[in-house]
Amino acid sequence: MTTPFTVAPATPERWPDLERLFGANGAYAGCWCMFWRLERSQFKAIKGQGTHDCLHQLVATNQVPGLIAYAEQQVAGWCSLGPRSGFQALEASRILKRIDPLPVWSITCFYIAKPFRQQGVMRALVRAAIAYATERGAPAVEGYPIDRETPQLAGQKLGSYAGYMGIASAFRENGFVEVGRASETQLIMRYAIPKT
Repeated sequence: MTTPFTVAPATPERWPDLERLFGANGAYAGCWCMFWRLERSQFKAIKGQGTHDCLHQLVATNQVPGLIAYAEQQVAGWCSLGPRSGFQALEASRILKRIDPLPVWSITCFYIAKPFRQQGVMRALVRAAIAYATERGAPAVEGYPIDRETPQLAGQKLGSYAGYMGIASAFRENGFVEVGRASETQLIMRYAIPKT
């Protein structure tokens, strides 16, 4: 049986939960989920305390840089989410370049607490991201996951952060379709939000 997860936006009162989830290392080596939001030179220059402060500023000013998953009052995971235009490195990326001018929202990364890995947290976060972006008028949501069904990755165990941009199956299960490829193993996937 899968654990039921609740998902909430990263608002100021939830900052302590996000800090606790990311821990002293800021999720991945001091990233604090700013890798795609900042220009590469800026990210490299301030990585660590500087990226911590950048994420804290986004949360403290209610800019909601992502969503937090909970399981029975414990912090289970996170996904970074927002209009693609707010991710400077993503906008500058040659391999993850825009496929069209649609003002999509992007899910750029995940961080799942060790006790909750492989329990459906990522699927719950993707589902909640669609709902959150829909409520804010997004025309579509994009993700950039790796596809473990490719011959190159089939049957392989992922390294500690190899799937930080997501796993394609979690997106497929939530109605995303492939709209491009960054490489043989990394997809560009999109969920088109129905017009009301």
